[in-house]
Amino acid sequence: MHRFRIDPSTIDAVLVSHLHGDHFGGLPFLLLDAAFITRRTRPLLVVGPTGIGQRVHRTTELFFPGFWRNAGERLITFQEHVDRLTVSVAGARVTPFRVNHPSGAPAFALRVECDGATIGYSGDTAWVDGLLEAAHGSDVFLCEASSFERPIPYHLTYKTVVERRAAFNTSRLILTHMGADVIARAGHLAIECARDGQRILVGRSTRR
Repeated sequence: MHRFRIDPSTIDAVLVSHLHGDHFGGLPFLLLDAAFITRRTRPLLVVGPTGIGQRVHRTTELFFPGFWRNAGERLITFQEHVDRLTVSVAGARVTPFRVNHPSGAPAFALRVECDGATIGYSGDTAWVDGLLEAAHGSDVFLCEASSFERPIPYHLTYKTVVERRAAFNTSRLILTHMGADVIARAGHLAIECARDGQRILVGRSTRR
């Protein structure tokens, strides 16, 4: 965030799809920054699967013993996803869709509606039809592709995604969470690949 000149203190909420370290493991460092660098004055709302609060507490305490006692409790509040229940989060409407990705708690794809724009995110998952619901009518759908065609348990391949491209009914499908064999083919695929630092404009004026 600092690299791209985004002030962490301007972030009102964080949405977590599932409880694997590569998807929530940055939160302890965001909290450390909030406590000692940016001196955050209002709680950060973190919304995630059942047990999100306990997992973040344990992970942060493992990394930085004593953090919660000294600074943590005032910095963060937690809320848990309920499958297909739309809730208001920091001015956005967020709907989680249960997916197939064991991580110690239910995992979710997410649909976020805000200021006339809709963004969907697959999270990590094997194929489930709920992905199509999360993507339906969206301006952008971010979809994982952990491999090109080699099956990886509880993940999507590029081949699976491209075969279902039309069914997603999204204006713009972008691959993320890409494995090395997908990244090696970036620029030669039928679906756009995300890039580090990429800025994506969404809204009614950007719809095709």
